[in-house]
Amino acid sequence: MVRTNLHEDARGFSIGAVSRRASVKIETIRYYERIALLASPDRTEGGHRVYGSSHLLRLNFVRRARDLGFTIEEIRALLKLADSRDQPCADVHKVASHHLADVRAKLAALQTIEGVLAKMVDQCGTGALPECPLLEALLESAQA
Repeated sequence: MVRTNLHEDARGFSIGAVSRRASVKIETIRYYERIALLASPDRTEGGHRVYGSSHLLRLNFVRRARDLGFTIEEIRALLKLADSRDQPCADVHKVASHHLADVRAKLAALQTIEGVLAKMVDQCGTGALPECPLLEALLESAQA
């Protein structure tokens, strides 16, 4: 293997190299190890972590799933299914469908919030009113 930088050698990658390659912070990698989402890597005689390509693949999978809004537990379920390829695709479909329903519910809630907030902003007009309708509405709802 040709060394591409000082943090990568025939044994694998340093935590910094894996962090950069997977676009994941070092502390996130350590966290994923603590919660067993990522297998603990081998260590050098000096105690430094040495990651392999399988760690990088898994981190990229987790990062992409997080980008799509999957929870840690949903990702754990997806990884379990990915690790045992004998599971039917229906199991993955179930996890993804549940997540899609959650995303759609959040979108609906955000659209409701957007409508209420737009109405409140419109009531403020140019902001020249002596009393602020937006603050009044928020205060009124806080007392309810």
